[in-house]
Amino acid sequence: MKIDLTNLFNGSNESISINYALNLNTLSYSTYYPLQKDVEIKGSVYQKADVVYLDISVSFEFIGVCDRCAEDIKKDYCFRLNKILVPSLESDADFDDYIIVESGVLNLDELVEEEIQLFLPSKMLCSDDCKGLCTKCGKNLNLGNCDCKKDVDPRMAALLQLLDEE
Repeated sequence: MKIDLTNLFNGSNESISINYALNLNTLSYSTYYPLQKDVEIKGSVYQKADVVYLDISVSFEFIGVCDRCAEDIKKDYCFRLNKILVPSLESDADFDDYIIVESGVLNLDELVEEEIQLFLPSKMLCSDDCKGLCTKCGKNLNLGNCDCKKDVDPRMAALLQLLDEE
């Protein structure tokens, strides 16, 4: 969605309402495409005291795989995006809160895609306390312990032989 901000930059008090669905099923995360349903974007662009603001909420469903236990994950995410839109910016200013729109037209699709990529964690987990897989047999440790014997430090092997003899 492209939004023409020319009137707002020129002092118009109009508000541009935003309510649409964005298809990002080609967005790659790790080795798969987790956004199989449309991303919902709601909010507005408005001008107040000669400053143009973007205030939107972005919500989407993430479908993927846990990086520790390889189980399927389905999580709903929602975040707010509040930015100040400017036609130009001096070089010594902080760029985190500002979006430069030199042409006067904001490409909201590109902005939302970039923000989603920044929002997603680098490791996706099914839960914060996911135990992962056994390194020997591959059993999902969230479902219970495996029967594998723990590795013994070779320096302690002689002591364990003494215990076995008794």
